Amino acid sequence: MKMKKRNPGSLAAEIIGWIVAVSLFVLPFLFVAFNSLKDRRGANKLNFTPPDVFHWENYVEVIRNNRYQILTAFKNSAEITFFSLIVLVGCSAMAGYIIQRRRTRVTAAANKLLLVGLMVPVSILPTIWLLRSLNIYKTLFSMVMIESALNLPFTIMLYRGFMDTIPTELEEAAWIDGCNKWAVFSRIIFPLLKPVTSTVIILNAVTIFNDFTNPLYFYPSNANVTVQLTIYNYISQFQSSYNLLFADVILITLPMLLLFIIFNKRIISGMVSGAVKG
Repeated sequence: MKMKKRNPGSLAAEIIGWIVAVSLFVLPFLFVAFNSLKDRRGANKLNFTPPDVFHWENYVEVIRNNRYQILTAFKNSAEITFFSLIVLVGCSAMAGYIIQRRRTRVTAAANKLLLVGLMVPVSILPTIWLLRSLNIYKTLFSMVMIESALNLPFTIMLYRGFMDTIPTELEEAAWIDGCNKWAVFSRIIFPLLKPVTSTVIILNAVTIFNDFTNPLYFYPSNANVTVQLTIYNYISQFQSSYNLLFADVILITLPMLLLFIIFNKRIISGMVSGAVKG
């Protein structure tokens, strides 16, 4: 068999892509990993060199710090992520279905409102005032609602795009068989949304789990600490422990990084499948 000759242009583009990917992702990760295994003096120099002696006790100290605070942080982040995903998947799937299938002025206005939601950032002080007025400030419920609201527009757009690939004949057949509206959606439509639902879960899980700003403003206190806020334990105005800081970064990054790497193909397939009709 004759080997296909590769286009020099595509080969050069692939090489450039690999160089950019390594520069943006691999090298920074190695920098953090190397310094997380150094002693305090060596890590504070911030050199890109492997450690002479591997200080694995840095990770043990991070886990034990503040009475195992990082375990509490993982629990809090996991709870926020889990309940936010339930709200996002349930509400976004139904909203995407209605906006895609019904062509009315209301759905057109809702579609424009989604675009506004993608562009307008959250207002911190008015949101805190509203949460205090409702007596839900610093509660898990308020944090879940905030994360859900911020990620709802993009999630609905993903579901709406994928819904366009599902033929309406399936729904018509279900109507003829006597199914009501809820039965059509729950038994016919929603099971067909598994590819985009997987994409939604993974993308939003990474975003919400790694969120730093919203828990800082809307979910403060030591009891409510999330994984990203634990980095404050190792850096201050007068002294810093970069070895422990980088060890903490590795610990809180690995779960979502592994999740993203394992399900990378499913993410791409779920996003691309709604981009082409027919």
